[in-house]
Amino acid sequence: MEAWRTLCALFWNEKFWLPEGFTWKHLENTDNGIYHPQVQDLIWYSIPIAAVLLVLRPLFERYIASPIAVHLGVKGKVIVQVPKNPILESEFKRNKNPSDKQLQAIVKQTDWTRRRAIVKQTDWTRRRVHRWFRLRRNLGRPSDIVKFSENSWRFCFYLSAFVYGITILWDKPWFWEIRNCWIGYPDQHVSDDVFWYYMLELAFYWSLSASHFVDIKRKDFWETFLHHIVTIFLISMSWSGNYVRIGTLMLAVHNAADVWLDAAKMAKYAGRQKLCDFLFVGFALVWLITRLIIFPTRIIHTFLFESTVIMGWYPSMQVFIAAVVVLQLLHFYWSYLISRVIYNSLALGKVEKDERSESEEQSSEEPDVLGGAGDVIDDHINHNMNEKK
Repeated sequence: MEAWRTLCALFWNEKFWLPEGFTWKHLENTDNGIYHPQVQDLIWYSIPIAAVLLVLRPLFERYIASPIAVHLGVKGKVIVQVPKNPILESEFKRNKNPSDKQLQAIVKQTDWTRRRAIVKQTDWTRRRVHRWFRLRRNLGRPSDIVKFSENSWRFCFYLSAFVYGITILWDKPWFWEIRNCWIGYPDQHVSDDVFWYYMLELAFYWSLSASHFVDIKRKDFWETFLHHIVTIFLISMSWSGNYVRIGTLMLAVHNAADVWLDAAKMAKYAGRQKLCDFLFVGFALVWLITRLIIFPTRIIHTFLFESTVIMGWYPSMQVFIAAVVVLQLLHFYWSYLISRVIYNSLALGKVEKDERSESEEQSSEEPDVLGGAGDVIDDHINHNMNEKK
């Protein structure tokens, strides 16, 4: 017990967490009408809310989003029979997506006994073996209805959170003058609307992190997971040190683009290509404004040049700034992927695929030209090559 107290004392060291001249007593709640955020709020409120969201999500997807998807004509999963082939199945377990060179090696084995087995069993050319691998991979891929439902859940949350956030922040002084995020620290009152805004956002990212390993897996699986962890860290750390004002601005900035993102994907899965392209353009513009202009020039700038002048330079602020920079690096990474989508759309005349995510492959022998808007955070959205021809 004594060791635990020592560990807690080291972790919550005031010299690390707070500006010079402040102690944790400055953040204790009294009867002066100012509510300071408490660390225990992160446990007693966000975790239970996250559990509720994890329960509500499958119910929402099954009983609300899926029926809407069916009504809109979103395609379900097409079951394709894959010819049984023990040898190819064995190769598939080692490498689910072999290159052309590897496919050639599978067909033309140096082990002639094994090669005769393949020829005897299938008598397939390299092209047919390539098609078998593609069909085999598709067996484990989710349907468009599943993708539509997952995006619907995120869209509803991001839209609600963005509207609620802008509504409660509209009359807050730091919304219009960002220096007010630091002025008056630590006696900065956390009102009830801001309290629940924070708890709901934190709970949502907890739920996303918990479901991340069972959701649709995408190419940026670990980048997205890192994004969730960094976001949880920033929300929790800002709450613990009462940097809630700047935290609310960061949440609002991030929610703005996510709304357009999931809406574009939903439109694509529903077969509304023109609406999808329109929403993707909106997403790209909002992303550019919020993630590449406002976030670095306002959020990061106030951390580096205003907070340090008003509050000083201390360890937790340095850690906070480092985490914000990591978040911005992820923004640059995803911006690069978005730029590829835009470049390909100019070349092909339609919005290309989301470069971040794993595509569901077509049963056609032709390679895919992927259409519609892609979530820089989520799945590929496919468009058949025949539309190009």
